[in-house]
Amino acid sequence: MKILLASDLSFLLSVGYNLVGIPKSQMRIGYVTTASKASRDQSFFEEVKERIRVSGYSIDEIDIEGKSKNELRAFFKDKNVIEVEGGNTFYLLKAVRESGFADVLREMLDDGKIYIGTSAGSYIMCPTIEVSTWNKDGKDRFGVTDFTALAYVPFVLKVHYKDEAESLIREKKQKLKYPLRILRDGQGILVEDGEFAFVGEGEEVIF
Repeated sequence: MKILLASDLSFLLSVGYNLVGIPKSQMRIGYVTTASKASRDQSFFEEVKERIRVSGYSIDEIDIEGKSKNELRAFFKDKNVIEVEGGNTFYLLKAVRESGFADVLREMLDDGKIYIGTSAGSYIMCPTIEVSTWNKDGKDRFGVTDFTALAYVPFVLKVHYKDEAESLIREKKQKLKYPLRILRDGQGILVEDGEFAFVGEGEEVIF
């Protein structure tokens, strides 16, 4: 099972996509847009998708909200990469649960497909998305009160980390049940066969 957890697109374009192990010409990416639907800045996400396409990658978009398991299976049948973009983590987790995507994802990963997450797409692979509650911008939680996520990794993530957030992160970290790993933009974690490798620009931030 191969999973790539990223903070942002810059990591994928510079390093991440090369770690997938599939030639660019053969990558067929099923690109999940659901988290971005709740974003205040849609233009940002349109720019992200355009940058991926201009870089030569083939992406086929899907919003998993309201889809059935069979619809999801049909969409991803000819894909070898599942990429889940950023946005509102609460909105994404709600759709993951209600659509049955969690079950279909397990099937796909067992079948050898590769998962790539950025930001919210990375958070849902952790045991919990509670780190998303640390944001100061007051993101709408869309009625989500149970922060339990998919638990493909044994740690929680803080993405988009900047040094000015250090004191807040140190404080919040004390109450976590799980280990915390931190990613700046331009960084990611490759998960393969039970091993976790930090990859990207600079050194990993460790408190």
